[in-house]
Amino acid sequence: MAKIKLEYIWLDGYFPTQNMRSKTKVEEHEDFKGTLEELGNWSFDGSSTKQAEGGSSDCILKPVAIYPDPDRINGYLVMTEVLNPDGTPHVSNGRATIDDEDDDFWFGFEQEYFIMDTKTQLPLGFPVGGYPKPQGMYYCSVGGLNTHGRDLVEEHADLCIEAGLNFEGINQEVACGQWEFQLFAKGAKQAGDEIWVARYLLDRLTEKYGYYIEYHPKPLGKDMDWNGSGMHANFSNTTLRTCGDKATYDKICEAFRPVVKEHIEVYGEFNDQRLTGKHETASINDFSFGVSDRGASIRIPIATVERGYKGWLEDRRPASNGDPYKIAARIIKTVKSAKV
Repeated sequence: MAKIKLEYIWLDGYFPTQNMRSKTKVEEHEDFKGTLEELGNWSFDGSSTKQAEGGSSDCILKPVAIYPDPDRINGYLVMTEVLNPDGTPHVSNGRATIDDEDDDFWFGFEQEYFIMDTKTQLPLGFPVGGYPKPQGMYYCSVGGLNTHGRDLVEEHADLCIEAGLNFEGINQEVACGQWEFQLFAKGAKQAGDEIWVARYLLDRLTEKYGYYIEYHPKPLGKDMDWNGSGMHANFSNTTLRTCGDKATYDKICEAFRPVVKEHIEVYGEFNDQRLTGKHETASINDFSFGVSDRGASIRIPIATVERGYKGWLEDRRPASNGDPYKIAARIIKTVKSAKV
């Protein structure tokens, strides 16, 4: 018999930006295989996370994904969704709103973020009381003059891969101290699960470095001449992957135009500070799409066009602090509404 550590991870009830919470359950198993079927539901004090009142505080954690914990002996990371005591989805449960039971939708998320120094409260590379060189040389750079935080980023990549996430890459971003990682999954729910587990591993890793991760889409201020952070959502379904028709792509893109407000509402807090029409963004008040256009709301990748309109689309509007569950749910709803 071996004792295993199960780290149950969930999203709290703070609005509009939810936070990750987690706690460890130690169980004794004779031959644990690391499957969902071996896990039971658990509960937590919802009155401490803005998900219940003190007089009736129990909320239920239902496991939805499990991954080996690469940083713990006999450890596993258990992504869960929050249920009410009667088993119905809690109002904070964005995962339950995803209409993709057959995993027809594939998502690739590009998670941008700033690495912050806990002592200076500034991004890595920023001197106290001043600024580093203007952006230009940081993007995909190498060398100690322009690259900051590589040790953390590389270790995080290794942890994600060892955990079994479909981790696809890393790069330093345009601003000083800003980085990005990419994840892909066939199925919107799995894509959301893996982004949240990757964020968990990243946040936990900062504890030993004296850093923290800033997911605010414009942490240096909306008027500063530095790029903000997004979480570009690359998405496709069978139609987009196989239609081979520009007119179909245009109809799907046009389906997004009348529901701009509904998308922005779930694309992340403070996104108005980032979506200004500058720094590779479209204005939050406009909607546009175009081939290879990083200043558009939705970019049609050149690879999609070269394949004869068989590929995917990229919604460039989601902010770095957005919930991938809610973002995917809204995109799926809009794509399904298109008259194609």
